[in-house]
Parts: sequence; structure tokens; C-alpha cells
Amino acid sequence: MGVRSVTICAGALLAACALVLVGHAGAASTVRYGIQDDAWLEHGPGTLESRVDTLKRLGVEVVRVNLEWYAVEPRRGELDWSRTDALLGALRSRGIAPVISLWGTPPWANGGNPPSWVPAAGADFARFAGEAARRYPYVRRWVIWNEPNQRRWLRPTSPAIYTAKLLNPAYAAIRAVSPAALVAGGATAPRGGYLGVSPVDFVRAMGRAGAHLDAYAHHPYPLTRSETPWKGGCAHCSTITMATLERLVDEVDRSFGRQVRIWLTEYGYQTSPPDRTMGVPLAVQARYVAEAARRAHELPRVDLLIQYLFQDEPDPDRWQSGLRTSDGREKPSLRAAMLPLVQVRRTGTRTELWGQVRPGQGQRLYELQLFRGGVWQAVGGVSTTSVRGYLTRVVTAGKGAKLRLFSPGEGLTSPILVVR
Repeated sequence: MGVRSVTICAGALLAACALVLVGHAGAASTVRYGIQDDAWLEHGPGTLESRVDTLKRLGVEVVRVNLEWYAVEPRRGELDWSRTDALLGALRSRGIAPVISLWGTPPWANGGNPPSWVPAAGADFARFAGEAARRYPYVRRWVIWNEPNQRRWLRPTSPAIYTAKLLNPAYAAIRAVSPAALVAGGATAPRGGYLGVSPVDFVRAMGRAGAHLDAYAHHPYPLTRSETPWKGGCAHCSTITMATLERLVDEVDRSFGRQVRIWLTEYGYQTSPPDRTMGVPLAVQARYVAEAARRAHELPRVDLLIQYLFQDEPDPDRWQSGLRTSDGREKPSLRAAMLPLVQVRRTGTRTELWGQVRPGQGQRLYELQLFRGGVWQAVGGVSTTSVRGYLTRVVTAGKGAKLRLFSPGEGLTSPILVVR
């Protein structure tokens, strides 16, 4: 890691600015950042190609897509891949890696029940999973089901049945077709809900049931408005949110071993307006999006962090966690997702920062800017990130100082970071 020093001001101004240590951060990190928003990807404004181009410009590396078994194979043996062909083809052509979630049983396979009911025979799901892997050999990351610890997504809501009828059959089928593929189990919600199973209990029961998986997927949504990515979660509860992710790592270690990776395949912070129950102010959402990026970066074995959604749902009673409002207006969190900048710690006037420039490839140019004397001034001139776009800086900037990242390549700035 290269480090250099630059002095940009002196004397009485040092409480507000000064140099700093300039360095690269996290070159060895494996985490990839992405988006899930099937509705916007498939039906949003413009063409599919233009929407995927938008994601590419944002620096999105992976996109999670639901592959619904009941929609692809409404009648046994009659498979229609047209929707998935279009979506995955567009992503692949732009160099964005798809993460495929298999979900939803057709009525013919579960006795005429809704898609949330498990198939009567795991072999039917295994056959479908194998066909999907054969159809899309370039897909390297697969997730089996969605939030099976909640009754609305899986019935019976049983980790043993999930393992026996869904995860293990699909794992064997996908790996038989594509030995290099990685298959994740779990995809659990942060709590079990009504008649559900907590994520802690679900992990443990999957371990006892002999689950086969390369990664454990989880959705670490906050459960209260007061939760941040680092604080506010219930450490002694059986829920797991972004604030208590260390517990997820510990539980996965004990149940499956340290070789199993962690995928955070869905998360987000809703905004107020319009959600006045769980939503946070727009600027707070932007801060949390950036801090969650660092949270994933710092934890061992986390390979994916996928934001849900890209655009708020039109119904204000549904999900409002997008980077854009339902009518397409940009929230501050959109730029926070492109150029996350986070205060790591402050000791007096010495402040450590972490950030990333996501758009682009290899080392990226950036400029750290400080608001001083009514104007934005560069701290140390133009610098370069690591090959993954990461950066760390240690600046002399006291409480209340304002900082931001500027990307010359994109002509964009991050949301303002106010030192706390």
C-alpha cells in the first residue's frame, strides 16, 4: 500500500483541513456490489438495453434476477425461457454478472397450491434447476428460493423441508451441469415473522439437516428506523440485521464451516417521504447506503451486497428503498451508491475516511474535496484508487467539516459527508 503526504494549509486553519495520508483500501476485498429490481429492469422507462446501460454507468457489478419456476414451466415439460433470455442476455452483453434466484413452484408440482408451497418431489425442482444451469452456463452464482424462513415465501416453513426438497436437490443438479458454479442457500429474511423461523434458528436447523451450499445468503434489512448499518440491532435476539452481521458470520461458521461464503442478496433503507413508518430522511438513506458498503467490505468472506430497489414502487404502502423515487427523480443515495464516502473514526481533528469510486475499471482517478472559505478545495490534488476502486484517507478535519468525493471520469460528486 503506497502512502504519501501533502500539506494543503497551515496555522489556524488546521482544525478545518490539512493533509493527510493518501492510500488505497481493500485491494484484496472480494465483495461485489449490485442491484435487484426485477420490475424496473423488465418494465422501466426506455428500452431494456438503455436500462442496463444505466446500471453499467452506476458501476453496478452484479444484478440479482428472480427466475420463477411456475412462470417458466406452467405445464410439466413446457418451458418458456423468453423473459429470462432477454434479461440475462442484456446483462451479459454489458459485462454485468447475473445472480439467479430460483423460486416459485408451479401448481402441477405441488398439488395445485400457490407458488410458495414446496414441490411434492424434490426431483422435479432438481430437474428444473439443472435445465436452468444448462440454459445459462455463464451464470456462476445461484440462490435457492427467497426468504424461506417466512410463511409467505415457503410453506411448510421448515428448514429441514427446505433443505431436503429445494436446496440439496438444486445444489446437486446445478453443480452436476456446471461444476464451477456457486450455489447459495438460505436467502433468509432478518426475522421469521408470523409462524416463521428466525434466521438464527434457520441456519442452525439447515446445518443439522445436512445442507449443501457454497454460500449462505441473507437479507439484513433494518427492523427499526433507528438502526444504522453499525448500531441499533438486537445482539441477543435471533434476528439478524446489518447492525448484527457478526452473528450471521458466527452462526454460518458453526453450522457449515469457514469455507462457506456470505452473500447479502437483498437490503435497503426506506425513505420518508413517502414511508413515514420505517422510512428515514433522504440524506440519512444516502449515508446508510455508503456505510453499508464499508460494512460489507470489512466483514470476512462477504462476497455480495445487493441493493433493493433501484426505483421506489408506485404504491406508497410497498417498498420505498430505491435510489430513485417512483417518478424517476434521483435520490442522494444514487450518488452514494456510485461514490460511497464514509467516516471511519475521528480523534480530535484527525479523521479517517473510506470510500470507493465504482464506475470504471482498474485504478480510478478521484479528488477528495473540503468545503473551506465558501468554496470546495482539493485535498492533495488528484489521486488514484486501488484496482477495485477503493481508497482510504486520513485528514485533519474537525467536527462539522464538510467533505466529498469528486470523480473526474464521471464528472460527479458524492453526497456531502459532515464529520461527526
